[in-house]
Amino acid sequence: MLNVVAINAAARQGIIAAQATSDEMLLESIADGGRTAMHILYSRHNVRVYRFILRMVRDATMAEDLTSQVFLDVWRTASQFEGRSQVSTWLLSIARCKALTALRQRRHEDIDQEERLEIADEADTPEASLDRSTTSAILRACVAKLSPAHREIINLVYYHEKSVEEVGAIIGIPQSTVKTRMFYARKQLADLLKLAGVNSLAA
Repeated sequence: MLNVVAINAAARQGIIAAQATSDEMLLESIADGGRTAMHILYSRHNVRVYRFILRMVRDATMAEDLTSQVFLDVWRTASQFEGRSQVSTWLLSIARCKALTALRQRRHEDIDQEERLEIADEADTPEASLDRSTTSAILRACVAKLSPAHREIINLVYYHEKSVEEVGAIIGIPQSTVKTRMFYARKQLADLLKLAGVNSLAA
């Protein structure tokens, strides 16, 4: 009995230690075929990747499929991670590529923007500065009206809390371009919110 308890305790300690491992170390283990490391990395980041893709493709089923594809790519290409960015940035870069490819493939379809799925994020976003009970839906609707480039910037900066440098790495544009797009995205969003009767947005 004591041996069983000791084994279970050791197993729990092993799980806790694995969960405390950095993303970079997990990728090293994944590159060597570590399935436990893959499971932990997936558990840490699958929701973030799914929400990021969903905001791009506006299709829950497609987002689920693409999220699976992202982590399948991670399993296959973990050894190619060079460590020049955060692992989360690398994951979103893969996710963006997958989403854009999927959007190009369905570009011929006539999709009504008003019927696209809207997602409420539990994390702090621009909605945090507004009355959630009355204006969160207005904010999401206004964000949906932004140009794809501006919507992408808002998505990464506010919903995924990425820095200017990280956004540039994910999208593949200079930091100066990120700042310019962010300026105009915020201006356009503020104008849309004002028209909708909302006069403030957190800086």
